[in-house]
Amino acid sequence: MARAIDRRIYLILMTALTVSGFIVICTLGQSLHRQKVASRISFSAPELLPAEIIVKEYNGRIGVFKGESAAPYRVIDYDISLLSDLDREQLREGVVMENDETLRRFIEDIAT
Repeated sequence: MARAIDRRIYLILMTALTVSGFIVICTLGQSLHRQKVASRISFSAPELLPAEIIVKEYNGRIGVFKGESAAPYRVIDYDISLLSDLDREQLREGVVMENDETLRRFIEDIAT
C-alpha cells in the first residue's frame, strides 16, 4: 500500500514538473517573439521629432514660431519694451520651447 502511494506521489510530481517546464518554455518563447517584434518596429519606424517652438521678438511683440517658419503662427500682443533688458535680449536671440506647456509657462512668467 505504501508503495502505491509513493508511486502516485512520484507520478503527480513528474506531471507537475512536466507541465511547469512546458509553461516556462512557452513563456520564454513568447518573450523572445515580443522582443524580436519590438526590435523590428523600432528599426522600421523612425522617431518623429516634435516641431520646435521658438519664441522671439516680432515687430515689437512676442512671436511664436514653429520650426523654421519665417512668419509666426501666433503673435502675443505684449509690448516687449516693458520687459527687462535680459528678457528683451533673450527674445531677440530666440528662446526654444520643448512643448506647449513650457510655452504657456514662459508667456505667463514674462507677462507678470
